[in-house]
Amino acid sequence: MAKKIRTIELFAGVGGFRLGLEGWEGKSATSGYKEKISSDFEVVWSNQWEPSTKTQHASLVYENRFGKDGHTNLDIATIEVAEIPEHDLLVGGFPCQDYSVATTLKNSKGLIGKKGVLWWSIHKIISHKHTKYLFLENVDRLLISPSGQRGRDFAIILQSLNELGYAVEWRVVNAAEFGFPQRRRRIFIIAYLKDTPIYQSIKKTTEENWILNSGILAQALPATNVSQLPIKHFELKGNMVEISENFNKKEIDGVFENSGLMIGGKVSTLKTQANYEGNYTLMKDIVLKNNIDPVFYIKDEDFDKWQYLKGAKKEQRTNNQGFTYNYSEGGMVFPDPLDKPSRTIITGEGGKSASRFKHVIQTANGYRRLTPVELERLNMFPDDHTKIDDVSDSKRAFFMGNALVVGVIEKIGIALANKINKNQQEVKH
Repeated sequence: MAKKIRTIELFAGVGGFRLGLEGWEGKSATSGYKEKISSDFEVVWSNQWEPSTKTQHASLVYENRFGKDGHTNLDIATIEVAEIPEHDLLVGGFPCQDYSVATTLKNSKGLIGKKGVLWWSIHKIISHKHTKYLFLENVDRLLISPSGQRGRDFAIILQSLNELGYAVEWRVVNAAEFGFPQRRRRIFIIAYLKDTPIYQSIKKTTEENWILNSGILAQALPATNVSQLPIKHFELKGNMVEISENFNKKEIDGVFENSGLMIGGKVSTLKTQANYEGNYTLMKDIVLKNNIDPVFYIKDEDFDKWQYLKGAKKEQRTNNQGFTYNYSEGGMVFPDPLDKPSRTIITGEGGKSASRFKHVIQTANGYRRLTPVELERLNMFPDDHTKIDDVSDSKRAFFMGNALVVGVIEKIGIALANKINKNQQEVKH
């Protein structure tokens, strides 16, 4: 039996990464928690802290599902690295912030970020613990932010990992394009320390082959070159402060495509698209048929308001200062189609009030919002995973707006474990 891959989960939320890597009660997310999963991962430590709330609801859900052992509910920036156990893999959906670098610390590899303190918390941990592997998730706009220096934030992350001796691959994944129930686009980032066999494997192949064929993301979620254009190459120049100040300055377009690889400071990137021929999960596949609480149905007297907010608009409006301006926006599909994968869930999905962005479906009994269980299913969580005392339906919806599609994590995790185990066996022989 292969040795378990010791894992720590940061910014854990309600445990999406853990569900994807370990399964739930021995069952796999991609099977709807019906078939067994033989997991190679063991989460040995986790952290969840929400600075804007007094009651730590997400952490309470996490503890309720996975237990308190090894779980911390403290600001990650206040935790001493020595308190974090030794591990092979660090995972997390780190919040999207400003990653710009103010200065380097004298006689240290440490950094001071202006706002992106959570990235630097990851950086501090892996620099002291020499973590072998990283598996991270973020919003796809990371590749083009900020607007004045498109790609600067991602370049800082790549260079900070490069200086610590990591190779990095990434891909923007739309979960629905691989048969999962939600059209959720996120960037997945995997990094390998230079003393790992995987790092050496990258050095032995071409960048394009790794991105399209032999890499972990390619093995997990097959993709093809969209335009057949040559792969783009460039080098990260300067330290992180210099990149923060100068990267892609005054350029209109970004330089990072939706897939890529960085090793030794050299970046290779190309635009890919999903290469998937399996079945697709549609909204109708996850919708509950019976026993829907009446609170989720839209009242007749409120329907016009919903229809207005969802509809196209071209009208004059007046702001608080009395200034009149022309306002226009396109219409949303209303109701949400049941014969397609879902739109992206947002954090404001809960609550009765009419909204442009909340999901609304039409059933035999009328128009209604999605229930917490349906939102959980769209992210491939077990039914009622977030249901505990004193956690409202709106809060449960908020959790899912912040969560990830568990099936994507499972697929990537399996590919990563296979590569690690294969390389370990090769080293032994």
